[in-house]
Amino acid sequence: MQTYKLDQPGWAASLFSIPNLGCIFAVIVAPLVLFFTESASNVPGVMETRYENKIFWPLMGLATLIFAARNFPRRGELVWPVHVICLFAYLAFAGLSVTWAFAPHLSVIRFIQQAMVVTSIVVPAMLASRSMDLMRGLFLCFAISVVLNVFFLIGGYQTFADNVAIGYSGYFLGKNYLGECAAIALLVSMHELFFSGIRRFFGLVVMALCVVLIAYANSKTALGLALLCPAIAGGLLLIQRATRISPVASICIVVVGYLVFAAVTGFTMGRVSYMLYGDSSFTGRQVIWDFAKLEIEQRPILGWGYQSFWLVGADGPSILNAPGWVKTMPNAHNGYYDTILELGYVGFMLLLMFLTTTLQGVGRVLDRDPARGWVMLSVALYVIIHNGLESAWMRGFELLWVVFLIIVAEVARQSQLRHLIGRAWSRSPQRKFQRGSARKRPGSTVVNRRSWHEDQAEI
Repeated sequence: MQTYKLDQPGWAASLFSIPNLGCIFAVIVAPLVLFFTESASNVPGVMETRYENKIFWPLMGLATLIFAARNFPRRGELVWPVHVICLFAYLAFAGLSVTWAFAPHLSVIRFIQQAMVVTSIVVPAMLASRSMDLMRGLFLCFAISVVLNVFFLIGGYQTFADNVAIGYSGYFLGKNYLGECAAIALLVSMHELFFSGIRRFFGLVVMALCVVLIAYANSKTALGLALLCPAIAGGLLLIQRATRISPVASICIVVVGYLVFAAVTGFTMGRVSYMLYGDSSFTGRQVIWDFAKLEIEQRPILGWGYQSFWLVGADGPSILNAPGWVKTMPNAHNGYYDTILELGYVGFMLLLMFLTTTLQGVGRVLDRDPARGWVMLSVALYVIIHNGLESAWMRGFELLWVVFLIIVAEVARQSQLRHLIGRAWSRSPQRKFQRGSARKRPGSTVVNRRSWHEDQAEI
């Protein structure tokens, strides 16, 4: 039986891995550069033309090719989980849509950049040493961002609407981005609480700073989801342990139940929005969504092409057909409507397959490492729910999409680990559990938790 040596991972190796370098760029570097070079009024539509993006992501793509070539002998160890295959199918269809896109030249540029983002996060993560901890690197990245934003908070940088300050924005160009960053940081910090010593202390400090940032950002959505998602993830964990029903099955049951309830009673999310914000249109988003529905009817099957609807020039459909202020929108403020707009219902089905298989993979992580799985599921749910109000799916310069890709990569790494362990045990059927090995309690489906790195010490 082949045995792999495991080195104790350091924080630097986790933080500066290729996948987390992409996170550092999306969460820290790009927003800081944008803060010092652009104003909020002229940001939409400039991301794909900015020099830092033209330099960084091609370099990441090159680094990925070199890394993959150096690890080519390990190709036999690779296992391509279903959710990763669905991701690449979703990406491939986006590339294919260039052939019928409204603005093919822009669609090509945006697709190439997106392909570099996806591959430079997922592929290196699957090829990297098992000692690398993506979740720790993700936490360190957001912890640095939180600490930096505290200083910008002291500096008084705020978001204004009609000359009225509506919340602090930190070094981001809008308060909602600061809220998103702090909320994700709060969620990934929860994983540090399961460790002792300095890691737990540092996690508690970052969580406290996150609460302060969310409060000053005045981001009610970020605060609500930061509280709601861990609760939902915890409930799904308990349901899975008690009934063996996977999280994705539970979510599907809840969604179908809501649709039936809304159809019968007329109680929709618009009513919830009115109860929370005093505005049933989700602060004007309903106007955008109504327009998006009309445009979807024009090309329902294949859509307008990948990122070929919004911000494609003065003759673009969003400019010519949209009413009033909707013409200035960079997206539909809903990742699901934007997916249908760009890739039609075919692309939407591919997105749903990708999301459901990813959640199914997270469910398997819950079985092996409940603490890690709970945090991963909380982050995944945050991004999935948040896409109902903002658009992040398949947008390479959105921090939520980069974070979700890292969760996807971590699920893939866990699936690969399970495969290697299963293969090793099948080759050595007489092997007994060693001292400290994970074991089930009699009559229980709960596995005694070891550290994530100890589980991988020998395969």
